[in-house]
Amino acid sequence: QVQLVESGGGLVQAGGSLRLSCAASGISFSLNVMGWHRQAPGKQRELVAQFTSRARIDYADSVKGRFTISRDDAKNTVYLQMNNLKPEDTAVYYCNIANYYWGQGTQVTVSS
Repeated sequence: QVQLVESGGGLVQAGGSLRLSCAASGISFSLNVMGWHRQAPGKQRELVAQFTSRARIDYADSVKGRFTISRDDAKNTVYLQMNNLKPEDTAVYYCNIANYYWGQGTQVTVSS
């Protein structure tokens, strides 16, 4: 059974930082596309950052230069370091693997 457990969300002031973690079990971590999406109230879920291969990373234009995705295959964990957060980054952040499995989501709220 595949399970993704996210952590690290919270409330932060604009300009602050948060680090999200997603620990995966039941799936071969290193062989799959993996990354982070987010969904703000009233909006569609959107890609934030993902590994499309071990060597290629895609970022949404809105987070380039502020967010960094990384991974630790030994721990089956993917991270999202978010710096210089803005109120428009407020959303529920979801971990995704293989474009199929989703975590339960973690709330990120950025106050102005």
